[in-house]
Parts: sequence; structure tokens; C-alpha cells
Amino acid sequence: MNRSDEMRDLTRRALEHYRNGTTDQAPAPYAIPIEAYTDPDRYAREIDRIFKHLPLALALSIELPQAGDYRAMHVIGVPVLIVRGKDGEARAFLNACRHRGARVCETGSGSARVFTCPYHAWAYNDRGELVSRYAAETFGNVDHATLGLTELACAERAGLVFVMLTPGEPLDIDNWLGDFHPELATLKLDSWHVFEQRELPGPGWKVALDGYLEAYHHNSLHGKTVGKLTIGNLLVLDTFGPHQRLTFGRKSLAELVDVPPEQWDVNRHIRLIHNCFPSLSVSGILGDHCLVSQIFPGPEPTSTITRQTVLSAKKPETDEAQAASELFSAMVLQAVRDEDYRVGATIQEGLACGANREFIFGRNEPAVQNYHRTIARLMGEPT
Repeated sequence: MNRSDEMRDLTRRALEHYRNGTTDQAPAPYAIPIEAYTDPDRYAREIDRIFKHLPLALALSIELPQAGDYRAMHVIGVPVLIVRGKDGEARAFLNACRHRGARVCETGSGSARVFTCPYHAWAYNDRGELVSRYAAETFGNVDHATLGLTELACAERAGLVFVMLTPGEPLDIDNWLGDFHPELATLKLDSWHVFEQRELPGPGWKVALDGYLEAYHHNSLHGKTVGKLTIGNLLVLDTFGPHQRLTFGRKSLAELVDVPPEQWDVNRHIRLIHNCFPSLSVSGILGDHCLVSQIFPGPEPTSTITRQTVLSAKKPETDEAQAASELFSAMVLQAVRDEDYRVGATIQEGLACGANREFIFGRNEPAVQNYHRTIARLMGEPT
């Protein structure tokens, strides 16, 4: 099936739900204990298994367009440096000097030929190789070949740079993505323009992620933002192993009720959300803008940091285009920070009050159910 036919089929499935007042559903409601959100020991085990030993999408390819371009970040307590080499390859390293462990690059992004430790001026190239040491003749002989930056397994697919946070862990990215790879590739993430980026503090990992995986709350919470555009409680769901594609119906879907399928504008009436387990959400907003969200757990179960990247189809070159990008950026900021995460903070507070012993996910929340069942499977627990 080509992409146009697939989009027409997704539109057909969404329109059928609209006509019938239905949505894709799981076989039954699914309950998990509150401890899945609050227990610090369980949290530590899950973070280690899921975030330290699975591939994470840590950067967009377009953030590293040229040789020497880099991004340095802390991810769940791990200092990571991603660099585009002269050979075009993206590589990832622990951002720690092999002499005393100081960072060789400050957190942020930029371009550099070498990365020099500020403590004793040991310098590394874009392949992580140790290339020089200050006052080497007085320090003594060491084998430079064994003292390069500690490399992390890294692979680039579909406009995303994936990294393993644990040194020595292999990365089979094609096996991990499976059939989701060609689906991600349809987004053409390597051809967009980074308009704006920011980091948003949020509630705990699971509280935050749950909100990215359902449309049940759109009418009640997002009436002033995305709820103006999408139909609440209407979801078409497709799964690709642990990864998921959510299709929401736009309110313009009503225009198709009496229109033959061959006359549909298949790119106008639905909105796709791609969730790459465990922490990436790509909202393929129709038109000239897209939102990429990377949700990273904090040191405790009560907090996250979301790296929100607003993409535009191309760099705005007119006042009108600039205003449109600013408007979109403001809307998604309001929807996530002021609506989702504001309510999420109250959920986080409510976890400790004893009101609930478990959370129940409805049949109309199948993607949320899938996410939590995937966590349970990875942890060797019954689903």
C-alpha cells in the first residue's frame, strides 16, 4: 500500500468512528497499582532497564548538519556528547575526560574541531580520539589509543540519532525499530527546520507520557488549544512492536461524510502522532509545523524534563511565516505546559493522598494500555 492509499485508509477508519460515535478500543479496562507511579525502588529498576538499556532518540539529524556539530546533554544522570564526524557519521560518547572525568564540553550545542577538558587540557577529536595533552612530556607516557572518550553505541535512522546510555551495550537499531522505521521515515524529519527548542519541567515520567497517548482528554482539557482542531475521544491506533502510531480525527472530518473517498484530501482531515518507545513523541501537525517531544525521567518518580522542539517546514523568511511559526509554538507550549503538565502536577500530588490504590485505563485508552503493558513485559511482570 502506498502512502496516499494508507492515509486514505486511516481517514476512512477515522470517519467511520466519527459517523458511529466510536473509537478504537482495547478488549477490556486495564488496572495497574499506584505503586507503578510512586515506588522509588520500582522506579529505579524501570529506569535502569528501560532507559539505560534500550535505544533512546536523543537528537534530530538536522541538529547536527555539518562536520563538527555537536549536542551535549545530561540524560537521566548520564553526560552525553553527540558529534557529527568529518566522515558524516554521528557518534556518541560519555562527556567525561579520561584523565579525571571532567566534562570536555559544556551542555548545549555548537560546532568544534576538538573538545578540550578545562581541567588539564586533554583534547579529543570528533571521533573521540585523544589527540593531545597539555605538558605531555612531564606527565609521562600513556597510550593515547586506549584513552579516547568512552563511546556509546549510536545509530541514525529516519532523521533521528539513537544512543545507548550504557557503555558496551550493542545497538541493533533495525531490529529495535522493525516495521516502525519506514513509518517514521514518512515524516522526513531530516528535511525540516528547527524553529525553537525549550525544556519544560513536568510531572513524573508515566504521568507525563500518559497524556501523549490518548484523545480522551482533548475536549475537556484542550478546548482552547488543540481541542479546537481535533475530535475528542476518537482514536485510530496501529502498533509496531513497542512503538505506536495514533491517528486523531480533525474536526474537518465532518466535511467528508457525503464525499466519495476518491475526492478526499487525505492529508487534511487527520493528525498523526508517532510514539517511539520509551520517550519520543512526534506530532505530525498538518501544514507547515511539527512538534517533537523527548520526555526524560527525573531523579525521582515525581519529575520529568521534556525537550520540546518546534519544527517548521522551512526557515521563516517573511513576517507572515514568522508569525505563523510563533503562533504554533505558543499553542503547543500552552497545550503541554499550561494544560497537560499543569493538570499532571495535580495528579502527581494526588498520588500520595490515598484516594486511589490503582489507576484504571479505559477501553478507549488502548495506547496507554499498550505502553504500560510494554513496561510490564520488559520488567518480566504479568500483563
